[in-house]
Amino acid sequence: MFRLILSFFGGIFTTLTMSIGMVALTIGAVFWMYGRDLPSHESLAQYTPPTISRIYSGQGRLIDEFAKERRLFAPANTIPPLIKQAFISAEDKNFYIHEGYDLRGIGAAAVDAVRTRGKDVRGASTITQQVMKNFLLSGDRRAERKVKEIILAARLEETLPKEKILELYLNEIFLGQNSYGVAAASQTYFNKTLGELAPHEAAFLASLPKAPSDYHPVRQKERLLSRRNFVLREMKENGYITAAAYDTEVAQPLRSVQNGDFESFKAELPPRDYFTDEIRRQLSENFGEGEFFTGGLTVRATIDNEMQPIAAQSLQLQLEQYDRGIGIYRGTGKKIATEKLTSEADWREALSDVRVPRDVDLENQWYPAVVLNLENGAARIGIEGVDEVEGGHSIPAKDVQWARKRLENGKLGPRAQVPADLLEVGDVVLVRRMTTDSDGSFIRWTLRQIPEVQGGFVAMDVNTGRVIAMQGGFSYQASVFNRATQAKRQPGSSFKPFVYAAALDSGYTPATIVVDAPIEINTPQGMWRPRNSSNKFYGPTPLRTGIEQSRNLMTIRLAQEVGMNTVGDYAERFGVYDNLSPVLANALGSQETTLYQMVSAYAMFANGGERVQPTLVDRVQDRYGRTVYKHDQRICNDCQLETLAPGVGPRIISNRERVMDPITAYQLTSMMKGVVDRGTARGAVNLPVPIAGKTGTTNDAKDVWFVGFSSNIVAGCYIGFDNPRSLGRGAYGAGMCGPVFQRFMSEAIQKYGGGPFEVPPGGRFIKIDRFSGARLSDSASGSNVVAEYFRDGEEPLFGITFDGGFAMGADLPLVNESSSGAREVTTSTGKKARVGPKASFGSINSGGLY
Repeated sequence: MFRLILSFFGGIFTTLTMSIGMVALTIGAVFWMYGRDLPSHESLAQYTPPTISRIYSGQGRLIDEFAKERRLFAPANTIPPLIKQAFISAEDKNFYIHEGYDLRGIGAAAVDAVRTRGKDVRGASTITQQVMKNFLLSGDRRAERKVKEIILAARLEETLPKEKILELYLNEIFLGQNSYGVAAASQTYFNKTLGELAPHEAAFLASLPKAPSDYHPVRQKERLLSRRNFVLREMKENGYITAAAYDTEVAQPLRSVQNGDFESFKAELPPRDYFTDEIRRQLSENFGEGEFFTGGLTVRATIDNEMQPIAAQSLQLQLEQYDRGIGIYRGTGKKIATEKLTSEADWREALSDVRVPRDVDLENQWYPAVVLNLENGAARIGIEGVDEVEGGHSIPAKDVQWARKRLENGKLGPRAQVPADLLEVGDVVLVRRMTTDSDGSFIRWTLRQIPEVQGGFVAMDVNTGRVIAMQGGFSYQASVFNRATQAKRQPGSSFKPFVYAAALDSGYTPATIVVDAPIEINTPQGMWRPRNSSNKFYGPTPLRTGIEQSRNLMTIRLAQEVGMNTVGDYAERFGVYDNLSPVLANALGSQETTLYQMVSAYAMFANGGERVQPTLVDRVQDRYGRTVYKHDQRICNDCQLETLAPGVGPRIISNRERVMDPITAYQLTSMMKGVVDRGTARGAVNLPVPIAGKTGTTNDAKDVWFVGFSSNIVAGCYIGFDNPRSLGRGAYGAGMCGPVFQRFMSEAIQKYGGGPFEVPPGGRFIKIDRFSGARLSDSASGSNVVAEYFRDGEEPLFGITFDGGFAMGADLPLVNESSSGAREVTTSTGKKARVGPKASFGSINSGGLY
């Protein structure tokens, strides 16, 4: 009997042993099979997570940030223990004692799944397993993935210390609101650093990894509060906080940025603008888009925080003045349904969802608003971000009487008398406060609109090429197209200095006489007859007067004499064009270029003819603080010394290429100063330091320009419609872009100063008559006298006239100051009048006027 019992239990033992062995072999086989060809966990030791690239101004202020995943990397030793303890309590209480997987957790999860018949399937992944899932595996719920996860987790625990694993987890985890990692989430939800978080806030963050969308701090507030309190309870039970601290923290309300309890970190960032977006575009080309958006670059921009708003407002003011002068109201084109206007909460919610520009701060901040009703000759409006007042906010009748509305048939209606002539209930509009200049007191709300006309503005340092201000249009949020760097436009007469530069380097002087007379050129499109803007001819005229008065015919003759290939070489050398077509019309600026290129080229006139590489970025550093790009390539050997003698500064050696003879640069600068003092820009630019520049107006005034410079700052403006069309008969570069330059430079000179343009050695001054080019005595004075700078060793030749090789009409009176191309006609009243000739193919295509 005993042997029978022994045999029975022996059989059971054998069966159990064999079964356990088979199970072990099966599990081993499964792990062996899935353990092959797994991703290398060792790569995580060198893992660099995608992090935010940030842009700082020249003064060190954060002005923008770019990222695909908003993450601020925090090394393990900088993460406070409280944060680690909160996440460990919420996700993996045995983190510091298990070997990558928690068998008890897995068993408990399996029991719950069986007990609830699959309705309650909770995760049993350790933090190490979650690291493997997030980095190396997919997130699908399959047994195969779990097996691989456990294998890799065990291997990772053998490779990396616990703190490194925790660092990977806390920086990689998604916590909602486009925030990845605890550092970014702390900023997103509380606008605090990790070290500033209280235990209940740490528990808030630790509640989110499970399902951030299911624990939204506003929509799922109660659910998140319950989860937060559970985490706090776990922290107490695990000994991370005391019972007293638990009682205090669990009583705290659930507060967040999203609930309006804290100001968002975004409030400290200015709205994205053309400057930082252009940096994004350029660095994405240079470093690659992936590296820029994920590499954690630190970019020190050249922008001047004080001058950028002035540049933006200077251009915006001119664009709005022109738009309101046209007097056509277009509005935003957006409406809100009338049923949403019945309550303040409804229209505010609807208005917040409407996409209209919110980045305009011209004279006062512009606000989106909705028309609530039209009665008593006024429009009652609801304004975003502005509290309601008794009687409501309104736009009075007198504020709309500047405008007309385009009717459905395309014609313009009569001038508005009341808001109802322009607006309808539900229209989304833009408004701003009208205030008194003296004390800023409120007058009324005034209706505004984004102008249809656009433009660009750029200002940079003439010696370094550092762009201190850039505006690419009226509003970045209305149009992200950067007209300063991306718009190809005809520069018109603002290109003429490059023709004159080529001539001055080819033996001409500012006193050289060139004939201003009619020209006819046979082209495949027909006979081209370029004209001066005045439709007059001025006979033999010195070069100086030709550029000061922007004479088209003189420029054509000069380009013919020097050769368009030579002119093209200069334009390409200065970076205005990559390849200038050698046709005479291009001497008048008919080939397109960008404002950015033109301003950069003018900087080389201003600095004496040295190469300038324009830049929006001073320095770029990678995530480790290593400099990967630096704009300033000048040599400073003294900067390596530990000390310098008292009163002695470091010697900086410029290794810039010279693109123009310094005397030529000064001669041209002096001539362009005449443009401002008595030429086409007189009256538009009036500053306390010497200013040189050139206006530009293309045919039919489709584009108007002014580019000018002081001794240290160069700035340029262009204005035109995006789909080029005439700006009107009264539009000129001086009248439209001149005021933009004047407003900006008035402030820039106060900050950066300015002085006389430096005279290079190797020349002498000789006085001449600016009308005839005749030499005058050294004691001569008067409005017709100008001191020209001539090279030493060159004896200027006076009285020689160049006609460019064109035949002149025999009846041209060369001795008169001007002769008209006009003709006499009889008017409808029977009186005699003189009018200019009709426009021809040649005049329409002549490229530049003023």
